[in-house]
Amino acid sequence: MPDHVAVALLSLSAAITWGAGDFSAGIAARRADIFGVVAFAHGAGLVVMITLARLWGEPWPGLHEFLWAAAAGLSNGIAIAAFYRALAISKMGITAPIAAVITAMLPVIVGTAREGLPGRFQLAGFMLAIPAIWMIARPERADGRPRGIGLAIIAGLGFSGYLVLIRYGGSTSAFMPVALARLSSLLLMFIIILRNRRPWLPSPGPIWIAITAGIFDAVGGGFFLLAAQRGRLDVAAVLSSLYPASTVLLARIFLKEQLTVIQRIGIAGALIAVPLIAAK
Repeated sequence: MPDHVAVALLSLSAAITWGAGDFSAGIAARRADIFGVVAFAHGAGLVVMITLARLWGEPWPGLHEFLWAAAAGLSNGIAIAAFYRALAISKMGITAPIAAVITAMLPVIVGTAREGLPGRFQLAGFMLAIPAIWMIARPERADGRPRGIGLAIIAGLGFSGYLVLIRYGGSTSAFMPVALARLSSLLLMFIIILRNRRPWLPSPGPIWIAITAGIFDAVGGGFFLLAAQRGRLDVAAVLSSLYPASTVLLARIFLKEQLTVIQRIGIAGALIAVPLIAAK
C-alpha cells in the first residue's frame, strides 16, 4: 500500500476512534466527576497500550523519547479534562469541532516549518477542511455565546501540543510512547484529585463508559502516531482532527441532537477535503 494512502487510512481511523471516545467521555462526564472520568479513561488506555507494546515487542524508549512522551501526556491531560467538561456542559456538536480546529493549527505550522509547504492538492484540502470543521461547530442561529467555548479553546491548544510532542516521543515505536503519555496524564489527574479533596470516584455505570472512552482515545493515539511516522505531521494532524464528524453523528443518533444546515454543509466540505489531503 502506498505511504500516502496508508497515512490517510491511519489518520481517518484515528479520527473515528477519537470521535467515539469523545462521545463516550462526554456521556460519562455528565454523570460523574470529570477528573475521575479522565483517571479511569487514561488508566484503561495505559493498560491497553502497554499490552499492545509488549505484544509487538516494542523496546522501552530512551530518555529523550521518554521526556517528549511525558510532556505530551501532561498537555493531553490538561486538554482532555477541559474538553470532557466542555462536552458535559454544552452540545457535543459545538464544542468538539471548535477544539478540533485549534488542534490542527499547531501541527500544520510545525509540519510546514520542518518539511516545507505541502502539495497544492493537500494545501487546498487544508484550506477546505479547517473552515469545514468550523462550520460543523457553528449553530445556525446565534443565541448568545454557547457554554463551554473557553474550555474548548483550552482543549484545542492542549491537544495540538500533544500531537506535536507525541510525534517526537514516538520516532521508533507507536504504542509505548502513547502508554507513557497516558501514565503522565494519569499522574496529573491524581494530583488534581488529591488537591481538590472532593468525591471523585464514579459509580459503576460511568466507570465502564469512561473505560470505553479511554480505550478509544488510546487506540486513536496509536493510529495517529503510526500515520505521523509514515507521512507528514500536518497531513496526519488535519485528517485526524476530523474526529468531530464522528462525535456529531453519534450525538445525532443517540442523543437526537439536530444538525443545522451549516453543519451539514461543513460535513460535506470535510468529505471533499479528505481525498484532497490524501492525494500525493
